[in-house]
Amino acid sequence: MGHGGGGALSAELIEQVFAPAYGNALLAGMTDSAVLHLGGARLAFSTDSYVVRPLFFPGGCLGDLAVNGTVNDLAMSGARPAYLSAAFVLEEGVELTVVERIARAMGAAAETAGVTIATGDTKVVETGHGDGVYVTTAGVGLVPERVDIRPQRARPGDAVIVSGPIGLHGVAVLSVREGLEFGVEIASDTAPLADLVATMLDVTPDIHVLRDPTRGGLAASLNEIARASGTGVRLAERAIPVPDAVANACGFLGLDPLYVANEGRLVAFVPPTEADAVLAAMRAHPQGAGAVVVGQCVTEHPGMVVVATGLGGTRVVDLPLGEQLPRIC
Repeated sequence: MGHGGGGALSAELIEQVFAPAYGNALLAGMTDSAVLHLGGARLAFSTDSYVVRPLFFPGGCLGDLAVNGTVNDLAMSGARPAYLSAAFVLEEGVELTVVERIARAMGAAAETAGVTIATGDTKVVETGHGDGVYVTTAGVGLVPERVDIRPQRARPGDAVIVSGPIGLHGVAVLSVREGLEFGVEIASDTAPLADLVATMLDVTPDIHVLRDPTRGGLAASLNEIARASGTGVRLAERAIPVPDAVANACGFLGLDPLYVANEGRLVAFVPPTEADAVLAAMRAHPQGAGAVVVGQCVTEHPGMVVVATGLGGTRVVDLPLGEQLPRIC
């Protein structure tokens, strides 16, 4: 299970099994979506599978998660998502009303995101082999000219911006799955981010890095960026937007919010000369109203992420080994 958690075991699986088997320059970038040149156009292309349990949770369900997740992976390359595919694996015995709810949620999410589900596939497996419903979505979108967003472009001095409060999705799913109550309902942040990214690119096309911190949370995303770029990342603990409900839930469960998954947030590395303008544009957008600068890209400790704590100390935020919360996306 740890190999699917977005941490060190996932990286090991990719580096030792998949990369040698498929090895090519496009795959070597290890980005959320590949940027391809085809027929004179620059296309972003991405695919992802969704196996969340339970299928429905506060703030969303498997259906909108499957659309928003792929839309956001395309957006993290600066692309305007256009078309998706949807492949269903259904377990024998799942109620058709459940499948219909998921499909309708996907349709509504696609309409909100401005994309078309243009093709798909359906398979049915025997009872006990499918956990209800699995969905795989793939998507394509157009990348504007002059946009070059990838983790290798992080530079010392870049401002590290998070688009809003973190940890909501992982805690929302866990609360329903385990029947936990934290005094207030915590809803998933699942949402499409392509329009927010377009707003940021209107300010400057020179955004260096974008990443949506899903599996492994903010910690995994920042570690991947630091290692890909050979730079360090320094965060200010008090600047990281962790809602009180998430902090309380994580404290109760012994979790670190930095490692908890998000489905409607992004982290951006922006040149210091553009940071204030990008931050202001983000805050004027509904999906970026809670945007804050949480740190900076630095020359020190290359390939590492550290946090300056509220007590004046420093701690290393390493890549997680596996996954704290299984089956959340």
